[in-house]
Amino acid sequence: MKDGSLPGIKLFDLSKQTAIVTGGSKGLGLAMAAGLASAGANILLVNRNASEGQEAAEMLVENYGVKALAYRGNVTNSENMEAMAQAAMNTFGRLDILINNAGINIRGAIDSLEYDQFSSVMNVNVDGVWLASRAVIPYMKKSGSGKIINIASTLGLVGMADRTPYATSKGAVVQMTRALGLELAPFNINVNAICPGPFLTEMNIPIADTEEAKKFVVGATALARWGELQEIQGAAIFLASSAASYMVGSMVTVDGGWTAK
Repeated sequence: MKDGSLPGIKLFDLSKQTAIVTGGSKGLGLAMAAGLASAGANILLVNRNASEGQEAAEMLVENYGVKALAYRGNVTNSENMEAMAQAAMNTFGRLDILINNAGINIRGAIDSLEYDQFSSVMNVNVDGVWLASRAVIPYMKKSGSGKIINIASTLGLVGMADRTPYATSKGAVVQMTRALGLELAPFNINVNAICPGPFLTEMNIPIADTEEAKKFVVGATALARWGELQEIQGAAIFLASSAASYMVGSMVTVDGGWTAK
């Protein structure tokens, strides 16, 4: 580049690429899947509800003209995750992007919760990320590239009372992102995470009108409001694209300024 010019690369073009999105039939998962589809990616949506997944896949095809497949799978089951990765290869012929979005939340003081409740959150939010990642990595290594995007949380970076299961699980996802990013960087596989703040998803609707939410969620953000689902899309497209090729183990916060305060 003797003249100082830069190559005209379409940084955010995901045409012909294949993305797997776990928990992808609703909420942030579907919003991110739609974002990737808008950039041209074919999508495999993974969730437990077959009819819900099929409806979401049909929406992506109709609105974005991409190929989309609903896959019924459980992220806590190793065989399911291996079959998921194979289904993506069988359907689309390649596997480029994984968004580990599937997650659950159980709230409450530690002495009001049972160990099984804590364990179930860890099982989905941590084991599920590990198992899905392990399933796709061999295909990414073989192709010589890949993007893994883990959905952590601002509660993986800061604490909140009565959130020990969720905050612990998301803190683990943050550290898994860093460790796996270092492990896979030599194979040209970028592993990063998005840390969403307070988005008004189905998971959060039960607390949306509580005094706690008004004080510690809406009142704590610089923008003084819940995030809207489409506001997660830019971060997902960015981390899935070649624009993020020099990012490894990074946490991208999309939180309306919550952690900045």
